[in-house]
Amino acid sequence: MSKVLKHAVIYTGEETLKDAYLRFDETIIDLGKMSDYQALPTDTEVIDVAGKTIIPGFIDVHSHGGYDFDAMDGDAEALDKMVNEMIYEGVTTYFPTTMTQSHENIAKAMQAIREAAAKNPVIQGIHLEGPFVSPVFKGAQPEEYIEAPDLEVFDQWNKLSGNLIKLVTYAPEHSTSPAFEKYLLEHGIVPSVGHSNATREQMKHSKASHVTHLYNAQREFKHREPGVTGHALLEDNIYCELIADGFHVCPDMIKLAYELKGPDKIELVTDSMRAKGMPEGVSELGGQKVIVKDKQARLETGNLAGSVLRYEDAFKNIIRFTGCSIADAVKMTSGNQAKEFGLVKKGKLAPGMDADLNILDQDLKLVSTYSLGRKFKK
Repeated sequence: MSKVLKHAVIYTGEETLKDAYLRFDETIIDLGKMSDYQALPTDTEVIDVAGKTIIPGFIDVHSHGGYDFDAMDGDAEALDKMVNEMIYEGVTTYFPTTMTQSHENIAKAMQAIREAAAKNPVIQGIHLEGPFVSPVFKGAQPEEYIEAPDLEVFDQWNKLSGNLIKLVTYAPEHSTSPAFEKYLLEHGIVPSVGHSNATREQMKHSKASHVTHLYNAQREFKHREPGVTGHALLEDNIYCELIADGFHVCPDMIKLAYELKGPDKIELVTDSMRAKGMPEGVSELGGQKVIVKDKQARLETGNLAGSVLRYEDAFKNIIRFTGCSIADAVKMTSGNQAKEFGLVKKGKLAPGMDADLNILDQDLKLVSTYSLGRKFKK
């Protein structure tokens, strides 16, 4: 049975429709202004959402876990439960994100994510973060497992995943990185610089078109060496992830990135970990003790260890921190990700697209989410 949402403000990802309707089942059937609305078959469920705003479902391409689950657990059933919890924060497309661990543990994670993805269509790819990173900017990546890019090992992991790997975080300064980048591009996988000590000059020779959590765990922006951050801000072709929790990056620096990159090249991510959605206290990431306090997750060393950020809060924060429009926030939370990763039925509201959408109240609080036309509301 199809549904119709009436009298909403709809941000399609391409235009804004005021006093509009949207009709859908698993996919979007039709949408437009209420002045063009026509009576529908009697079996259509009609829902008046006057005063509400409808936007595309969020796309999180960098999140390790939440709700006491982690992508590295290697448990397909647990992963499925975790992803379904993510929907309640508005995430309708998700890339489970791994981290630097043993070859065996990463292989196990690849198989589990493949199994979970076969059951849960919210999983549209995998983000492999590490182990091909730099120990200089390891962040929360365990140093004992860090290594240079290895094509043979990576190819095995990708096959185990069912070729689901869509994004790889690596350090381009490794001697094996140029061949690795070539392989990624040949296989339609996005190379992302992160946990890297690369200089601006090294970055000029890199094929990376994406930067993992801009500002965090990378050679920073300085007056005599732009580093990874400076390169990302200067180059128009690079998409930049931002963790908009106010802790990983202060609001002023988020605004700076927005002013320099614009809304078309920023992608909001949570980089969330197991402790998201759980009481504060002791948690775990990659076998390391994590202490969660005051909405921050840190290792015992004090290093940030991912976040406990809910995506709906990232959406509100980017508007608050930068003063951007809702339309621009929609680009940074769905449209850009869909474009970069070729998610052809995601990222905008139009006939034929998947019915992935979020309904917000006048304060931009998430009211409910539809994932492939199925309603999720707490």
